[in-house]
Amino acid sequence: MLLKTKGITLHSLPYGERQTIINAYTEEFGRVAYIIYGTHAKRSKLSHALLTPLSIFNLEVEHFNTHDLQRIHEAKREFVPTQIQYHPFKNAIALFLAEMLYRILQEAGPNRPLFDFLCRSIHWLDVAEAGIANFHLAFLMQLSTFIGIHPDATSYRPDSLFDLQGGVFTDTSPNHTNCLDRTESAAFNSLLRISYENMGLYTFTRNERTAIIRHIIDYYRLHLFDFPEIRSLAVMQEIFN
Repeated sequence: MLLKTKGITLHSLPYGERQTIINAYTEEFGRVAYIIYGTHAKRSKLSHALLTPLSIFNLEVEHFNTHDLQRIHEAKREFVPTQIQYHPFKNAIALFLAEMLYRILQEAGPNRPLFDFLCRSIHWLDVAEAGIANFHLAFLMQLSTFIGIHPDATSYRPDSLFDLQGGVFTDTSPNHTNCLDRTESAAFNSLLRISYENMGLYTFTRNERTAIIRHIIDYYRLHLFDFPEIRSLAVMQEIFN
């Protein structure tokens, strides 16, 4: 039986001579890997735009819980982010966030608030004009809420230290090295209030922004199982430099 769902492209990989595997986050099924036939052909029924990371599309699919690879019967674009494709900064951010989501979102099963947040964020990135350099910071801080690892903002006190491992602010140094100093902790605390609406008000130097994103990635790595190095981070930072 064919089922309908919306999906967001996270990652695509050629498979054999004529197939492509697309990893997508879907509204109805969560994370799904789809095998698509004939995507290398000039007259492929599936638009190559749908292989672009963070594209949003409508799917008609076969779905079997016992299968690792599912099949797409029909795909129609709902939203392909045009500015993201051609704006160098936005494109670099999109590739970085798509890789982060590919590593973070592993679970099957629907999570519609998360899916709606992702769709809203993609639309926002495509049209944003102010604060673009901070978009990935706002995205990752908000994403942490949807996946259940948001830091405890209520524990902050002036001059406290942020314990990356515990996810809380503390007055004394923990018995491990995964802890920010007081200056870094104050900056991290301010990020807990960042949003797409106010991200243009946050001003960071290049070195500060580099340190902040590495702290956020370290936080994710400490709270998620088997979290690898994010290769696109260096590319994004080089473009922003």
